[in-house]
Formats: sequence, C-alpha cells, structure tokens
Amino acid sequence: MTVFVSRVRSGLLALVVAASLAGCSKNEADAVEPAKADDVNAGGAATVFSAGSNAYSLPAPNLRGASGARHLAGDVAFERRFVTADGLGPLFINGNCTACHVRDGRGTAPLTANDPVQMLFRLSLPGQDAHGGPRPVPGFGDQLQNRAIVGTASEGQLSIQYVEQLRTLVDGITVSLRQPTYAIDAPYLPVPAGLLLSARVAPPVFGLGLLEAVSEADIVALADENDANGDGISGRPNYVWDVAAQAPRLGRFGWKANQPNLRQQTAAAYNGDMGITTSLFSLEPAAGQSQAGNQPPSSAPADLTDGELANATFYVQTLGVPARRDVNNEQVRAGKALFVSAKCASCHMPRLTTSPAAGLPAEMAGQTIYPYTDLLLHDMGSGLADNRPDFRASGSEWRTPPLWGIGLSEVVNGHSTFLHDGRARSLTEAILWHGGEAQASADAVGHMSAADRARLLAFLKSL
Repeated sequence: MTVFVSRVRSGLLALVVAASLAGCSKNEADAVEPAKADDVNAGGAATVFSAGSNAYSLPAPNLRGASGARHLAGDVAFERRFVTADGLGPLFINGNCTACHVRDGRGTAPLTANDPVQMLFRLSLPGQDAHGGPRPVPGFGDQLQNRAIVGTASEGQLSIQYVEQLRTLVDGITVSLRQPTYAIDAPYLPVPAGLLLSARVAPPVFGLGLLEAVSEADIVALADENDANGDGISGRPNYVWDVAAQAPRLGRFGWKANQPNLRQQTAAAYNGDMGITTSLFSLEPAAGQSQAGNQPPSSAPADLTDGELANATFYVQTLGVPARRDVNNEQVRAGKALFVSAKCASCHMPRLTTSPAAGLPAEMAGQTIYPYTDLLLHDMGSGLADNRPDFRASGSEWRTPPLWGIGLSEVVNGHSTFLHDGRARSLTEAILWHGGEAQASADAVGHMSAADRARLLAFLKSL
C-alpha cells in the first residue's frame, strides 16, 4: 500500500484550564512498593488530575502569577496557524504545531491519502556534517517536506508499505506485527544513491520541562556504556550540536535524543515543519533549491520573533503530567511487579528528580517525577533499526521514550499506535518489537501467561 500524505485541516485546539535514581536497584525497589502520594503524582507538583481528552493540555498547577500568563501566551503561539503571508513555506509539512501534536499528544502514521500528516521523514547521506550530525541530502536537506506554497513543487510524498508478520506466543496467542518499508514517491529530483531515511511520528509534548530540568550529571550517571554490571543494558548519552552555544551538549529530546534543549527543539520544528525562520534557524529549508527558485539566503527579519519562540518554548516546558490512576488496583500492582521482573525498568527508569537550572521555569525544579525513562540511547536491535546515525546515536539506537501518560493515548488522540514510526497498533505489539538490549524483556513478556500479560498491560494503562 502506498500512502500519499495530504494536507491536515486541524480544528482541534489544546484546551488550557487553570488548575490548582539513584541506582537501578533503588528504582526497582520503588516500583514494587505500595502506592504513595509521589507515585500518583507522576509530575510532582506539576501533576494534573484529569483523565479526559484534555489530559495532556493542562498547565502545570504549580504555575503562579506571570508564569500562568506566559503559559497562555505560549499556548496561543503553539496553536498559531501560519499562512504564506506570515512566512509559511515555501516548503512545509503543516501550518501549525497542533496539526502534528493534536491535543499535545502522540501522532500516528497515515494509512490513506486522506489521513492527517503527523509524521515526517528524516533524510541524510552516509557521513557527518561539520558538527558531527547527519549529512544533509543535496536538494532535500535533512527532512522531507511534502507540501509547498502555490508555485513551488514539494520535495515528494511519503510512501509506506506494510507487511504483516505473525508472532506466536508461548501460550498459543498469535500477534501480528506490521513491518513498514518507507520510500519517497514523486520526488521533484532523483533521490541520490545511499539515501538514509527514518520515519518519525510526532511525540507527546507534555512534561518536557520536567525532563529538561533533570541534571546532566544525573542522566550521565545512569549510563553504563560498556555494560560494566553485566546486565545486558548499556545505555549511553547522545551529544549533539547546540546552535546557540556553538558547542556540543547533551541531547535529551527527539526520538534519538538529537536536540539539546526545548528552545532548539521548538525552533527546529518551526523551521523544518513549517518553513518558519527564527534567530536560531535563519534559512528557509528550501534555500538554494531549484524548485524554490534557487533563492539565496535572505537578510529579512525572522518570521518568528525571539519573544514568540520563548513563549512557545515556555508552553511545552510548563504543560502538566497526568496523574497515575488505579494505583491500588490488584491487577495494576501485580502488573507493576511484572514490569520490574521483566527488567523493563532497567531502561524505563521509574523515578528521576529535577534541579534548578538557568533559563528554565523555576516551577519545574525540585520535583520527584515518575516519567519511566532514563533519557539515554539504547540499541533496540535490527527490527526497529532505521540504519540512520544521528550524532552519537547509531542506526539501531533510540532514546528511551517516557511512558507517563501512555495509558490515556486512546482517550486523548483516538488511537493506540506506538513506537517511533507508529508501526505498533497496541502496547503488546510495541513490546514485542523490542530487540537488542531489550530482547530479554520482550522474551519475558512473550513467555507470560495471558493473565500476566493482562496484568502488565493494566499497569501500563495506569500510567
């Protein structure tokens, strides 16, 4: 099946409502203790108590005074729909942030030509750029833009083909996993040999300010690059180029931890997804490309001011995190113990703490949070490999995605598709795709009884 991605007409706006590890062994011990207040408060004081369709879109309830007003201003910036007169394009994917991050949640891969576009194709050639990152593709850059303003040709269209693979579990239950193959249809230029392509769906954007406030020292302390403890888990940090600092910095955002902070992550999305320039990224993605008239770099003012960029960044820094639910349900508690015994918590670390840092919202500091991530890169095996390096991340490494809020995906976004490219149509499929360092955990789940798998899923859905 080939999917030609079409324009999104998003009428969904985020609803903003005013609302009132040390070591692995310690984290694992916490995971099986009876529920405590901190366990329920996944985001510490930034936890929101909503399980409805707006659960990802509520401001952290500990925002005070000017912070609340700034969050509202950021919400406006995040929802702003750009048109050509505002600087949209000439190449782009969508016209605003919420078209991909609907209700601040998780995107999904398109299945038909009429489905919304909530994913992108990262592109590169073998080798590195001047800063150690992926090498851009001449005529395409580092990302496929499948739409263009009037008078300009798009770079091409996303093509996705799936092959179903049956997996029989120990108890005889059969699970079908869909293996995707990606290509570019109708490229405006011939695609060069050796093209590296990686599909990425839009990730949720809530709770990101808390993850930004976890100290670099704490993240690096979780790494075990050479597997010194012999547990088969060797998470390692990515180090990426910080445009503002003009120096390498720890990466913590993006599917391969390829962005160092939320300001750069936000500016890069405006630029690559909408063609909106900022002081960080002053060139259009189409600059110098033939279908855009080979226009040289412009000295015109940025499409988005530093103030607007700061507000949009503050918005995603200060979205709250949904509280855990059903924490004292026996099924959920048993599932939590199974999560730990299967060693899932070795990468999906339950607990982290946040620290004060210059330039970050003060309300995000000093929190004990339960994101279920270590923010490190892990080798996930050949099944999930995109074979496209990204700074220090290899073609089979991915950053551990946070699990908080995952049980509300269906409620908020109307689907339950997971992993970096949305190939998994359920949490069970997502688990069974795990390989590499996580192969033993996936095997442990595959060997569980149907009753125990139901308990494990009940725990995940409580997050």
